[in-house]
Order: sequence, then structure tokens, then C-alpha cells
Amino acid sequence: MIKEGEKAPDFKLPADSGSMVSLSDFKGRKVVLYFYPKDDTPGCTKEACSFRDANSLFMEKGAAVIGVSGDDRDSHKKFRDKYNLPFYLASDTDHKMMESYGAWDGKTIRSTFIIDEKGIVIKVFPRVNPENHADDVLKYL
Repeated sequence: MIKEGEKAPDFKLPADSGSMVSLSDFKGRKVVLYFYPKDDTPGCTKEACSFRDANSLFMEKGAAVIGVSGDDRDSHKKFRDKYNLPFYLASDTDHKMMESYGAWDGKTIRSTFIIDEKGIVIKVFPRVNPENHADDVLKYL
């Protein structure tokens, strides 16, 4: 798993919006990059909705939120639309990007990385509880 103080691997993935999203798109901003197992499942929905509900607070802190799972773009779009998610959901169907962060070991490791404005990982949450995770991230920021 990528460690705090290391450079975050860049990526370019298809997003729910139909566009591509990359870490370099957010240069000069903090990024909250969270990995989750599956769209529209109980834990993942709680986690996504907690990030949604706190989105304005993340924006106030200058942080963009990006969710990543192995689901395809269409699944992400349905999930985003159903729960009115205001941030990117990126699709890593071959799990290569998740592997580069250490968030894949045959299945998705629910984890979060906070990346600073220069692309350095400043905080790793290696295994998270979806119930209160957005609050934990906000407290750190």
C-alpha cells in the first residue's frame, strides 16, 4: 500500500460523467481518493452518501472527492444518479490503478488516501468503516 509521504501514482480512468478523470486534473488541490467495493450495496452506499452530505465541507477545505471501484461507467452513472452524488466515480475494471495504490488484493480494500496539492499522499486510511468515514476524513483535513 502507498505510504504517507510518497508520491501518489497518477491515473486516467473513465468516470461516471462520460469523461476521463486523472489525478493531474486536480493539481493544486487536495484530493480525497476513496476505494470502495461495489456500487449500490449497503456499506458503499452509506460511505458515498456520507461523502455527498459533507461535500460542501470538503470543498471549503479545498479538497475534491473521487470514488473508485471496479464497476463500469454505466454502473457508476446509475449509482451517481440514484443518490445524487456530486463527485467523480472512476471505473477501474482491470484493477491496475487500485493495485498501484495497494487497494486491491483479489478484491477491493476499502481504503482512502488524502493527497496534497503537490501530489503527495499525506494521510492513508488503510481499512475504513463506511458508517463514519467521511467525518474521519474531515477531521483530518
